[in-house]
Amino acid sequence: MTKEKNSILIVDDESSNIMALTHILSPDYIVYAAKNGHTALEAADKHLPDIILLDIMMPEMNGYEVLAVLKESEKTQHIPIIFVTGLNNDGDEEKGLALGASDYIIKPFSAVIVKLRVHNQMKVINQTRLVIEKELAEQSSRARIDFLLRASHEMLTPMNAIMGIVQMLKMSEVSGRTREYLGEMDTATRRLMELINNLLAASDKGTGTFVLTDSVFSFTTMLQSILNEINQNAAKKLQRLTCDIDSSIPARLVGDNERLMQVITNLLTNAVKFTPDEGYVQFSVRVIEDAVIEGTSETITLQFEVTDSGIGMSKEQQNGIFNIFTQADESLTRKYEGIGLGLPISKRIVEMMGGEMWVESEPDKGAKFAFTCKMRKG
Repeated sequence: MTKEKNSILIVDDESSNIMALTHILSPDYIVYAAKNGHTALEAADKHLPDIILLDIMMPEMNGYEVLAVLKESEKTQHIPIIFVTGLNNDGDEEKGLALGASDYIIKPFSAVIVKLRVHNQMKVINQTRLVIEKELAEQSSRARIDFLLRASHEMLTPMNAIMGIVQMLKMSEVSGRTREYLGEMDTATRRLMELINNLLAASDKGTGTFVLTDSVFSFTTMLQSILNEINQNAAKKLQRLTCDIDSSIPARLVGDNERLMQVITNLLTNAVKFTPDEGYVQFSVRVIEDAVIEGTSETITLQFEVTDSGIGMSKEQQNGIFNIFTQADESLTRKYEGIGLGLPISKRIVEMMGGEMWVESEPDKGAKFAFTCKMRKG
């Protein structure tokens, strides 16, 4: 998509001047023309040009009067005015600048000078416009993030209450069919709670309050808690879940195990979700850099990989999966029940842990998600 040209309004009672200026400027800009002050005001109000080249000596309404009217209108007061005139004494130029003109070109004019002065004004206009657009985009983004944060917190209380009631009912004496219904409710509420936590994480990321908390944890225990739950989901789809854990990984590590669990769980959950029945999911962890001294600590860099035989994705889909407000394919989102917040958040967590995340995939040939992260030895 090509960028739309900037526009210029030329105001002069001499047709030859309009033709000359149009010839100079039309290759680079959209050019409008007016031969008197009244039509100039109408054209400025209608087209809102980026710059107006204005002659001073015109019948009925001179350039000074046109400029005064333009500057009184909220709609046109921001448009820079360049006087193009045969009046070349200091008093005329001083009067024009005092009324609000941005620049002054003396007739007979040089094509090079006209181009350069117009170009310089356009450069300032476009830079200012970019700053304003960026500021508006940031305001919109902040408003969207604030909404996510408020909505997510509002949902937490009722969701926790529902989950508590479901757990209490599951512990009571209920019939087999009722227990089955409660199991489905439990699964649905956990999915909703995962969504709420992802929304909160997305809000934290956008507001700059997304932080990691270090603690000593058992690497094996953490993986077991994740894999036990994932294995149940895989078993329901008759999938084969295999694990390959590097034996040289220390038993205890220091880092944010909750965030690390969030990333691993997200990747494994997606793999099971997007892999057909009787497919496979492979999970592996290995050491790629060991015993690196950073300050007073000894760090270790791990690489995690989740490979599946699922539906895969195209290059175009891969380009959007890590963008927090972009989804790879909305039809897949509806079919597989998700809104795509997990991957962008996971990528951000990994980057904060000193690592990176990437994907390798082809349509109908499965996918491999991998990431690295740094941990301190416990």
